[in-house]
This record gives sequence, C-alpha cells and structure tokens, in this order.
Amino acid sequence: MLVPLTRAKLEQIVPAIATGPQYRYAWGRPRDWLQKVLVSVVGLVALLLLSLLFEGFAQGLDLFFSIVVGLYWLWGPVYWASVKNSRYRRYKYGGFWRGRILDVFISDDLVEEVESFNQDGELVIVENRERRINLEIGDESGFRTRLQAPLKRVHKLIAPGQVAEGLVFSNQPDLSQIDRFSDLYIPSQDLWVGEYPILQRDVFVDVSNDLRPRRARPRSRPPARRVSRRSR
Repeated sequence: MLVPLTRAKLEQIVPAIATGPQYRYAWGRPRDWLQKVLVSVVGLVALLLLSLLFEGFAQGLDLFFSIVVGLYWLWGPVYWASVKNSRYRRYKYGGFWRGRILDVFISDDLVEEVESFNQDGELVIVENRERRINLEIGDESGFRTRLQAPLKRVHKLIAPGQVAEGLVFSNQPDLSQIDRFSDLYIPSQDLWVGEYPILQRDVFVDVSNDLRPRRARPRSRPPARRVSRRSR
C-alpha cells in the first residue's frame, strides 16, 4: 500500500526543527558529548586570543560570540539534527507506505575504525563492531527493501508477517522511484525501528490510524418480538 501525501502533510511529519528523539540521537554517546564540550572550550580560547591580539576587534560582539561558542555543546545537536531533517525535506514528494516484515535477522557489523597506539608504540586500528537488527520488508506490489538499526531488547517482539509502516521519499510525482525510506513503525507492537528518528511520531501515527481499514461492523439484528404469556 502506497498513499501519496500532500506537501503540507509531508512537512508536518518531517519537522524542520529537531524533535526530542532527534535531539537525543544527535547528542550521541558520552564520548560525543565530550567532543562537543571540547569544541566549546577550544572556541572560547580562540575568541580570547583574538580579543588579545586584535584589541577592539568585533567590539561589543565578544559577549555574543562567547555565549554562542560556549553553548555549542547544547545547541549543536539541534543544529545537526535539523540539517539531517533538511536532507529528507529536500525531496519534492513523499508517501505513506504499509507492508509487512518478510524476514528478521541479526548481524555483527563494523561501525567505526579508530587509530590507536599499543604498549609498544605501534599504530594499530581498533574495530568497533555493533550488533544490528536487519528487517526485510515488502508489499504486494513487489517493492522490497532492507532496514537496519542498532539492536535493542524490545526488538525481540518483532517477527515476520507483522504489518510495518513508514514514509517514502521521491522526486517523482507518482513515487515510481523511491530514493529514501524513513524509520519503521510496527503498529501491533507500538514499536519504532530505525537508525535515525526522522518522523514526527505522533503525527505519523495519526495518519496511520486514518488510513487503517476499519473493521467491518456487525450487522444490526431486527429487534426481537415480545411474546406475551397468558396466565393459566
């Protein structure tokens, strides 16, 4: 099932400014947070050196730039998540997709290579691997794709045959060529799966509920006729 969405609805589901889940994703791990703090500290030192070397340079703006640079660790995740959102909003067309999970399997993937030195002072490459869940999804039209995400405990609830929903992005009005796929929603488990939480989830769920086929109502039966009993 593929239902085209209006541009207004698409921009409502894919926000321009970072949401809470997107902010937490862009915040990253503790190591990433330390890097952001380090950038803020280096930036403040650089501003201090500039003010000492060029006395009067950007006079009156020192405090402004100091606040902006010093709080980079706080507003940086908002900025980078918003930049990531813009990459999805750049597509002209989008549609609501509903299909099923065809297969589920776990993989151990290389996510990062870090250069380090061992005790002998030799340069070594340390591989950071991560267990990831892989979902093969598709629909009756023949569309097939694979979605991958870091493995979590709640993923044990996922099984082949479950209904899966998401958003597709394209530059073709008829969505004949799908360029990107969003994170995945599994209604039966109220579970989200994906690398990056691109969707405004409450808005997407509302769209999902509106497009979900309603169960057939039971036929109304004619009222039972009352039979009066005569006393004997």
